[in-house]
Amino acid sequence: MKLRPGTLLAVALFIMACTSSCKREYICHCEIVYSGQPGLPDTVTREYFITDTKKKAESACSGNSSKTEKQGITTEETCGLY
Repeated sequence: MKLRPGTLLAVALFIMACTSSCKREYICHCEIVYSGQPGLPDTVTREYFITDTKKKAESACSGNSSKTEKQGITTEETCGLY
């Protein structure tokens, strides 16, 4: 049984598609806001890269969001993919 070149190419592309991952590089953008007392720092932003699937990257990034309060100062960090 002989395979035609076109069939062989189609099989090779199919195998490559099945074995490659859908991981990409995403930017997680976090904004940190301080409130509760005068003289606190301005809003701070930070960004970092996450290499994963979009769903996992969104989960990891939004998992960094938090809100804390200590001695009357509230710190709220909101993160999302950029």
